[in-house]
Amino acid sequence: MTNYDDIRFYNDDEVQDALKDYVRHPMIKGLLTFTFPNVAYEKIEEKVVQCNSIRDFQTGIIYHTVQKVLSKSSEGLTYSGFDSLDKDESYLYISNHRDIVLDTSLLNCVLYESDLRMTASAIGDNLVKKPFLLALSRLNRNFLVKRGISPREMLKSSQKLSEYIRKLLLEDKRSVWMAQREGRTKDGNDNTQQGVLKMLAMAKGDDSVAEYFTKLKIVPVAISYEFDPTDVLKLPEILAKRMEQIYIKSANEDFKSILKGALGNKGRIHISAGEPISAAALGEIEAKAGSMNEQLQKITASIDYRVHQNYKLWPANYIAFDLLNGSSMFQENYTSKQKRQFERRLTRRVNFKNALEVNSYLLMYANPVINQKNQHENQR
Repeated sequence: MTNYDDIRFYNDDEVQDALKDYVRHPMIKGLLTFTFPNVAYEKIEEKVVQCNSIRDFQTGIIYHTVQKVLSKSSEGLTYSGFDSLDKDESYLYISNHRDIVLDTSLLNCVLYESDLRMTASAIGDNLVKKPFLLALSRLNRNFLVKRGISPREMLKSSQKLSEYIRKLLLEDKRSVWMAQREGRTKDGNDNTQQGVLKMLAMAKGDDSVAEYFTKLKIVPVAISYEFDPTDVLKLPEILAKRMEQIYIKSANEDFKSILKGALGNKGRIHISAGEPISAAALGEIEAKAGSMNEQLQKITASIDYRVHQNYKLWPANYIAFDLLNGSSMFQENYTSKQKRQFERRLTRRVNFKNALEVNSYLLMYANPVINQKNQHENQR
């Protein structure tokens, strides 16, 4: 048996000790007093250390934290597609990725409310360097993806990660969440990295890719925020990439994004689950494609199609598209008041003397429209 101690989340029998170690940490204390305002901390602490499992902690504490975040920073969460999933099955949810922490937290709230199995979730180890963040992530059933290592170490790490995900899904019957790419989508153009699927396939053993991915039961998920509270924070990296410059993150940049993503205004939020990619669809890809690389390309395209198709478009997306193109193509999807509000948001956030900055900001919101529009045109 491979030792997964360097990447795994806590076992249930480790939960209470971890909670006792960290319940008085200033940052954890701040999180808990945010979740349960006007409650004496002794009472909160008592409630926390009574948790005997990750599920206890997630449903008794973190679920309420997420509800508080939603009440303070959004106009509500809606979801669709989950009622067609089987509560007795484990699934591999592959989704677009916009927010470091909230994407998987919101999905697990939806799964909990839908009486479906909550996920173990992948998180980059670069995001949990602080001991309290690592403990909190392990208490939330996060497992680590190693970042910033040599190519040789990366190969070994990917093999272990692939085997661990196989164990979770097929042996432990635990659903798993993974982002469709390394890191968040900064420019609103949600596309799956083929390398993610290549890593997953490393543990297929004697199965073909189609046989193995059928067993994993891949469910593409589209997470859509009306407004991205971290849109301005993402702009410098987008601009550097467009100008073909190397971007170096500032100190605590990810931590600032976590806080801004949680507490900043998000408007409405929708999460849509597609149907699991079927054995028939995967078998057809296998029959038509030649090499394993070609198969992975086609499966990647299939996931992208479902994410783009199911992505909930908001007035801001249509407005950004029309502003970007100087058109009124989608004006029936928004009001003049909504357009004025978005334009005010734009003027507050970007430097209008920099045309590339304006263009990049609008693309962040317009790209989901462009992706759906391209799909419709390709189907004609």
